[in-house]
Parts: sequence; structure tokens; C-alpha cells
Amino acid sequence: MSDLICMGLTTLDISARPIDKLPDIQETILIENITLAPAGTAGGTALIAATLGLDVAIAAQIGDDLNGRILASEFERAAIDTAYLTLNAMMPTSTTILAIRSNGERPAFHQMGASIMTEFTPDSIAAMKTARALHFAGLGFPNLSTPQAIAALAEIKASGTFITCDLISPQPGMSDLLKVVLPHIDVFLPSEAEISVLLGGDVTPEDALVAFTQMGAKSCIVKRGGAGSIGLIDGEFHHVEAEKISVVDTTSCGDSYCAAIITGHLKGLSMQESMQFASRVAGQVALATGTLGALTADYGAAQLAKMTG
Repeated sequence: MSDLICMGLTTLDISARPIDKLPDIQETILIENITLAPAGTAGGTALIAATLGLDVAIAAQIGDDLNGRILASEFERAAIDTAYLTLNAMMPTSTTILAIRSNGERPAFHQMGASIMTEFTPDSIAAMKTARALHFAGLGFPNLSTPQAIAALAEIKASGTFITCDLISPQPGMSDLLKVVLPHIDVFLPSEAEISVLLGGDVTPEDALVAFTQMGAKSCIVKRGGAGSIGLIDGEFHHVEAEKISVVDTTSCGDSYCAAIITGHLKGLSMQESMQFASRVAGQVALATGTLGALTADYGAAQLAKMTG
């Protein structure tokens, strides 16, 4: 039985830093580092959660190509169960090139690939029903937005699995989908940039938290980047500041926040304490390039030990 199964966007990220300008034709610019790592709202969260000490599995589709083999190999190297990582011979592996600027900004070039076709299978549903937690990180993917997918999610929730949810490039008009998904979600984790797309207009984080819990989410946390995070938990608002750091790369900060929220919950922290833990973990990730950044297993274990006494 897994502690956590992550389902949804799974990519290979190729991060290069610093890139503050494109070279002229035939020009070569020397940079500090180029990093390859599993990433995405499911893939990145899985890698970070495994680093934080959870027993993790990944449920997604990858292409039958070199990038897919690199992904599978890296998951296996991190002791992440790949039994529900399936090959799609008709599409390439989802891959992103990130040109990280000196100030931490990250223009991206994305190859849409097999991950978008991720779907529930009988085997993955059975595993999710016995897992302690499911991170449903493909909301909006075609096969994860059908009535059959929502029924599977409801079945998994009814089994007692703790379910968190993150978004993939939200589009206006997703409110109908949210209304049928959020009643099965324990913690909904949108970013501040996403809430205005989902709800329209100049909506405040507080208003968004109320709206999403009224749609059915048990709790909701808005990730606000350098402004920290704000959650609505058991009817009360909770604010947590971001770590004061010199940002190198924010690429996987949102995914690391989600991974730490789940880890904190499964390790016995309150949701408010989990938000504090998540802020610290995201701060470590932002200190270097790649999905893990400067995060280590020792750092995560030490922070959890402090918080659990």
C-alpha cells in the first residue's frame, strides 16, 4: 500500500540557468548549469514527496521514447512505484525546456505529450482505494474530466483516501467541472494566478477560498508565491509567509508545496502546521534549479522532527 499516488501531468523538465538573452546565430553562451528532472503537477510532486520520506507511486502516461525512459529511470531511482506509469506509443513524452533567468523568472517551451491522455484504470483505481492519499493533479485533462473519471474519484474518496487536487493550465468556464470534482477533494490547492482565471474578474484570495469551499472542497489553500499562502480550514483563514530567500528558480515551488502539505498531513501535522512546513520546503526548492532545487531528505526529516516534537 502506497502512502501517496500522484496522478496527472508528468513531464521531463530540462532547466538551464542563467539565460538572460538568446545567443546570436552561431554564438555559444556559457551558463552555470543544465538540469534534467521529472516534473509536472504529478511527476514533480511525486519526486518531492518521495524525498520527504513518503512511499509514492505515479499514475500517468509517457511516450515510448528516450525522454520517457529517462523519466521512468529517475522515478525508479527515487524508489517511486511505476506500476501505473503506462506507455503511449502514439505520442511523445511531455517535455519542457525552461530558460531560467538570473532573477528566477522562467520562460518555458513545452512539448505537449502523452501525459495529457492519463486516465484511471481498474488497477490504478484499486491501488488508490488502498493508498493513504491521492494527489489528483490532472484536472482538465480530457480523460480525467469525464463522468466516468468523476465516478472513480468519488469511489476512491468513499474508500477513505485523503485527496488533494491541483490544476493544469485552468481555462475560463471550468466552474461546472469544479462543482462535480471539489465535493470529493479534501484540500484544493490553486495558485493565486489561477483563481482569477477560474472565477473571473478581480477576485481576492479570501473570496476564492470561500467560493471553492462552497463548491464542496473540505479545505482550500491558495499558493501566492513570494506572498506566502492563505488557507480556509475548518471555517478559519490562516496566513503563512513565504521564506525570506534569494530565489534562484521557482519552477517546482507549487508542486513542492503540494507534496509538503500531503506529507505533513500523513505525518500527523495539523493543516496549519502543514502549511508552515510546505512554505519551508518550497523555500528550499527555490534555492537551486530543477524539481528538487536545494531540498534534501535530511532537511525534510529535520523540519518534520522539529514540528512533531
